[in-house]
Amino acid sequence: IGPFTVIEEDVVIGDNCWIGNNVSILDGARIGDNCKIFPGAVVSAVPQDLKYQGEKTTLEIGNNVIVRECCTLNRGTVEAGRTVIGDGCLLMAYVHVAHDCFIGKGCILANNVTLAGHIDVGNYARLGGMVAVHQFVRIGGNVMVGGGSLVRKDVPPYVMAAREPLSYAGINRVGLHRAKFSNHTIHHIEDIYRVLFVRGLSVRKALSTIEEEVEPSVYRDEIVAFV
Repeated sequence: IGPFTVIEEDVVIGDNCWIGNNVSILDGARIGDNCKIFPGAVVSAVPQDLKYQGEKTTLEIGNNVIVRECCTLNRGTVEAGRTVIGDGCLLMAYVHVAHDCFIGKGCILANNVTLAGHIDVGNYARLGGMVAVHQFVRIGGNVMVGGGSLVRKDVPPYVMAAREPLSYAGINRVGLHRAKFSNHTIHHIEDIYRVLFVRGLSVRKALSTIEEEVEPSVYRDEIVAFV
């Protein structure tokens, strides 16, 4: 623990963590093992939400998480009671994670990513620098959101999202290859999104077409359930 760091009383820190100087770890922080928290970070601050009335809530950080300089991570409100950041995440400098967010494992949030309250981010998602996400938005697993994007609506799993307004930009083929998805699985996911986004069908018609034309799989079920 570096100099000038403040750790309040209701805090749990796991084994083998490194905490730099001038870090503030406030009441309600629950930090796992092997984490690194860089200078200037503020962990488990009171939510920036007017409905917060001082209730006991938490900010839960998993194992092997890296929190870079000047990140601000808020604990939950009465709505969910906690904010959660999963194992193996990397939060680059100046990331803001607001109250009641749930971030899956292995996610990367690049510099200046800003998450409003009540946001769900699936496992292994990638959010480029300066991405801003509106409250109550859901982002699926293995998604890539292009830098500087404004995310005002849900982003289904396995896709790339970019442009303004935010649009489907194909499936996250590079990310899926890196995650060891087979070529067959990648083509299968692409077939699903071709029906959903390329054919010009209504959402209702696209979903029924997917269930009629695309072979059953856990990926098909996940995407249909998300949509």
